[in-house]
Amino acid sequence: MKRFYTCQGLILVMVVLALACKRPKGRTTIGISFETLQTEYWVASSDALKAACEENGLDYLEAIANGDANRQFEQVNNFISRGVDGIVIAPKDAHTVIPVIKAANRAEIPIVIYNRLPAPNKGSYTTIVADNYEITKQTVRYLGDLARASGKQYKAMILIGDLGDTNAVLRREGFNDAILEYEDVIDVVAEVPTEWNQEKALAGVTNALQANPDIGLIFSSSDFLFPSVISALKNAGKYHPIGHEGHVLLGGFDGDAMAYQLLRSNYLDADGVQNVYYECDLAIQAILDILNGKEVDSVLVDPGFVIHQENLEEMAPKMWGANLEVP
Repeated sequence: MKRFYTCQGLILVMVVLALACKRPKGRTTIGISFETLQTEYWVASSDALKAACEENGLDYLEAIANGDANRQFEQVNNFISRGVDGIVIAPKDAHTVIPVIKAANRAEIPIVIYNRLPAPNKGSYTTIVADNYEITKQTVRYLGDLARASGKQYKAMILIGDLGDTNAVLRREGFNDAILEYEDVIDVVAEVPTEWNQEKALAGVTNALQANPDIGLIFSSSDFLFPSVISALKNAGKYHPIGHEGHVLLGGFDGDAMAYQLLRSNYLDADGVQNVYYECDLAIQAILDILNGKEVDSVLVDPGFVIHQENLEEMAPKMWGANLEVP
């Protein structure tokens, strides 16, 4: 009789465990990993991803690596051990994300790479990326048209980002290919390497303006570097609004709050904008589609847009920087 109850108890425990295994899981959870939040773009992206999760009834975990690729890898492994259903990662660079992709693949967790194409690899992932090449090309074309319409000859400068970043490479290529169409009016006399660093940018722009004080067109591969550009222009006595005889044609890439203010105050001619809200919606929807067994392309592209003085009122509501409060 005692053995009967013991067996019955064991059977009961086994049934309870089986039911526990089949118990419906709670809400879907997304792990959001950012290499850094040091720029407005990354902060806006983080906020938009979390908002997209909330709009879709999803929970999320967030981790910031503060520029440490090894730490980011550990943080993603923590997401995996905590049983997240999907991962969105803005990686440090194209190569350090590859081990992260492999870890997610082993755990059979969908992973979306946000805003940076990874280096070629055999992993399974989806990348959300702005069309860095085409957005830059269209922005520089707008500047080129202004230069040609003025009837003047222009010397130009480009601020180049970290060339270990695919985005920086594509923006440089977009600039170079666009400028080829305006060789009759634009001569590129300075290429300033910045590695996305303000101090290097300031020193480089300052030196370029000293060597070529008649530079009349500047393109920055990121709006993040505008403080350095403006500081150097002011020190050289060349910071003037649109319409002033000494105005330097100015263009950038990203769409941050400073760029918006520069457009409003008539100092910035054109800016290539990454559509943060669209990109973040794409990222979350990609994970949901994969979880629901749908096919998702390996690369999903944000076409972005160019905002300038002529379409400012129309396009400002879509510019993420226009929606940020500036001190």
